[in-house]
Order: sequence, then C-alpha cells, then structure tokens
Amino acid sequence: MNRKKEDLILRNRFLELAHTADKQGICTFSNFLNLDEQNTFFNLKHELPKIKYFSFGGYESSERKMLCFCQDFQVESNDEINYPITIVKIQPINHKFSDDLTHRDFLGAVLNLGIDRNTTGDILIKDNIGYVFALDTIGQFISDHLSQVKNTMVETSLLKHKDFAYKPSFKEKKGSVSSVRLDSILSVALNLSRSKASDIIKAGKVFINSRVTLSNSQGLEEGDLISVRGIGKFMYLGIIGKSKKDRYIIKINIYQ
Repeated sequence: MNRKKEDLILRNRFLELAHTADKQGICTFSNFLNLDEQNTFFNLKHELPKIKYFSFGGYESSERKMLCFCQDFQVESNDEINYPITIVKIQPINHKFSDDLTHRDFLGAVLNLGIDRNTTGDILIKDNIGYVFALDTIGQFISDHLSQVKNTMVETSLLKHKDFAYKPSFKEKKGSVSSVRLDSILSVALNLSRSKASDIIKAGKVFINSRVTLSNSQGLEEGDLISVRGIGKFMYLGIIGKSKKDRYIIKINIYQ
C-alpha cells in the first residue's frame, strides 16, 4: 500500500473516531501511533469536530502513543482516562543462561506471533527484562503465546500501566550555541556539524513533541521533547548561562 493511501485511511479513521466520540458521548481510542502517524493527526486537527483529544503511550515521554477523543464536558486531563493499555512483562526463565536481549529481539519475538505493530507501543528494557506496552486485547494474547525471545526461553506476566513505575534514565549534556535554534541544539545533542544536523532536519527525521519540523531555525522551548527517527531522543532544558564569548550555554537530557 502506498504512503498516500495509508495516510488517507489513517485520516479517515481519526475523523471516524472523533465523530463517534462527539455523537455518542463516549471516549474513543486509536491504536498506537508512530511519530509520522501522530504528525498526520496534528495536520488534521482543524477538520475535527470541537471535541477534546489526549494522547498517551502508557508512561510519561513514551514515543508511540494512542489518541483519545472525548466530548468537551467529559474529561479534563489524561489522569481521568482509562486507556486500554496493558504491559506485558517478559523475562528469561533462567537469567544466568539468557542471551543479552535487545529491543529488536523483543520486538521480533512479539511480531512473529502474527500481530500488527500498531497494536503495541514502546518496549522498555531493564536488567534483560522487556516491558511491552500493548492494547488490552493483544496483551493477553502475547502473554499466552510468547515463550521464546531469540534463543532464550521466557515467561510472561501482565501489568496495568497505572501500576507500572518507570523513571527514564538520562545523560545530562551541556553545550554552547550562538542562537537557540533547532540545528544548533541538534548538533550539540548528536555531536554533529550544523550542516549534518540540517540534513537530518530536511529529511523529515526530527519531531518536536511528536510534530515533524523541516525548519532549521525552529525555536525550542524549555521542556520540548525532540525525537530523531532512527537515532534517539532528548529533552531541551533551556539556557543556563552565557559564555565569555557571549554564546548561550544550554542543557539537555539525552534519553538512555
């Protein structure tokens, strides 16, 4: 299926969910959306009925998120919404003889069950244990059928996202820039020249708070989350001072 047709199907699905929520007075949910799909939604917002929308992926700062559409009077924040998200905890039966399992290993094992990628969200890994965010209807299926990741036999259990405590790991980084614009800050975060950073931006690989930007001079605000497709993500924490050469000293947190 070509990209234009995929975008049209996705746009129609967003409109259907929004109109259903508006007419029936219920909350409706999309599947998990990648960054490109979230950006498609942002470009469509002006065509939606006057309802509220929220997004969430199971934990703060998740990349893959689902959308929730609600009538104006129904909810005020994400905390009031019961997202249909389950976490599948996948751990080796014998840690001593386990392979070193990567994101690709866990994702491959899950997709080999024959499920669609849009039914699962992010995958977090800690101490060789994988936590797969999934739709409620899919989480149980994964738990029932997944027995091996790579060459390692595993066991599974289900967690509710509200009972899952996750604190992301950051690497703090500081750098100096002549101006607070995206290409400058990206070059600090990724250790690239500004021209290389500009190439990445122009290629449509950089998202600010889930929205793609093609502007090298795009300004950033404190707390903005920048995702670079295929590379990683970081949070811009703002200006913390000036150098002797009158350059801005900025600070960022790079997600590990």
